[in-house]
Amino acid sequence: MVPHSDNKSGFEVVLMALTGKKKAFADAVLSGKTNKAAAILAGYSVATASPAGSRLAKDPEVVAYLAKKRPAAEPPAASVRKGAKAAQDPVAPAPAEVQDGPKFDLAAAMQHTDPKAFLTAAMNDIALDPKQRIIAARALLPFVHGKVADQGKKDGQATAAKKAGAGKFAASAPPLKLVGKR
Repeated sequence: MVPHSDNKSGFEVVLMALTGKKKAFADAVLSGKTNKAAAILAGYSVATASPAGSRLAKDPEVVAYLAKKRPAAEPPAASVRKGAKAAQDPVAPAPAEVQDGPKFDLAAAMQHTDPKAFLTAAMNDIALDPKQRIIAARALLPFVHGKVADQGKKDGQATAAKKAGAGKFAASAPPLKLVGKR
């Protein structure tokens, strides 16, 4: 969660990690796609891509992600309305490749032969996205902590019978053997 203060209202909004579709949309916008094209690339249907792109472009989490990832000197892409002339710079440089964090490193993943070791390393890797670290921690839970009620029906009955057979109603000790029995 990232605290984000809204300058207009003075309230502080707590931002959660982006969902997969929101992150894909934001990355597509950063690469220069329009809102509609970015929404289609993010997995929205073609029929609803335009309103979805508009809605996502105004989403506070997406806006904060875009502001964090865009270089400070680069102004946000101005939306051009139909019929309006777009000012074009004939010598505009090609957009730089956007780096949105570390990529998956297959060589680093292959050094772990044990799934538990791999998930522990992923959970403790501060370079990973917090959402991916949480997913790794959830997947690691069964390896570290067993279920509380990990008992079968027969085991439960046997435990209950031992409890009931203790105390006042416990079985008495067997009789002593006689020495020199004839």
